[in-house]
Amino acid sequence: MRHFFYILILISLVGCNSGDRPKKPKDLIAKDKMSDIMYDLYILNAAKGVNRKLLELNGIMPSDYVYDKYGIDSLQFAKSNTYYAYDTEVYTNIIEKMKAHLEKDKELYEKLTEEDEKVEDSLKKIKRELKEPVELIKKEAFN
Repeated sequence: MRHFFYILILISLVGCNSGDRPKKPKDLIAKDKMSDIMYDLYILNAAKGVNRKLLELNGIMPSDYVYDKYGIDSLQFAKSNTYYAYDTEVYTNIIEKMKAHLEKDKELYEKLTEEDEKVEDSLKKIKRELKEPVELIKKEAFN
């Protein structure tokens, strides 16, 4: 039984460690473009999670939209993704670029949200200031 266990581990290690690097596809997507594609897929998948029905009603299929936008197909993306994923350093750089893009957009969103809140607060203040004299005039008119 003990030998069977060791043989099973050995077979698992040899079977899982094929070690062959995927061949470079003829139509390999450039690293920068790959990062942009992954960014768009991430954003659209997040949107799909928030309101899938709205996307479907407008006929938007996230993956198809991205593939059309970049002039690629799903097989080309899959092959390029597999090729880059084998080299963890390169793949990490692609992901880090995508992450930096997301962080930049997040900062912009937060800034715009903050400015929007300031505008709303200013409008509320102006409405209150305009409402007070009107109420005083109504009081004086009815008294």
